[in-house]
Amino acid sequence: MNEKIKTREEIAKIVAELKTQGKKIITTNGCFDILHTGHATYLEQAKKLGDVLIVGLNSDASVRTYKGPERPINKQEDRALMLAALESVNFVTIFEEPTPIPLLEQIKPHVHVKGGDYTKEKMCETPTVEKHGGKIVILPLIEGKSTTNIITTIKSK
Repeated sequence: MNEKIKTREEIAKIVAELKTQGKKIITTNGCFDILHTGHATYLEQAKKLGDVLIVGLNSDASVRTYKGPERPINKQEDRALMLAALESVNFVTIFEEPTPIPLLEQIKPHVHVKGGDYTKEKMCETPTVEKHGGKIVILPLIEGKSTTNIITTIKSK
């Protein structure tokens, strides 16, 4: 599992090599705080769009900036290990910035994937991905499957 978790520098070298081999690079990003079936299904669907799936994982500090001081529930190292344990995920890299744009500038994926709670037009990633010839794909949202719903259920018990 740990061999799937890479630094940004390592990811840059890996991606360069994979592109010389003609591999199609898929990226996605997010918090992935409490991994659930919605995440697993989404990542499996994303992987089918290419050869190599790289997950950009928001650092703990990054998550707090947009989810609030009580999040994440799980530390970034634990979240990275859980993602790395999934067969559909080839690599995980943690990013500190508020958005994945610097990571996407580095990787220049062929396809960047987000869930159905996003729209291509409102995503900050869209201009970066498209200027490098990549494509944005929005996968269908799996209703009722979210970390927020899980936290709400736990708190109500």
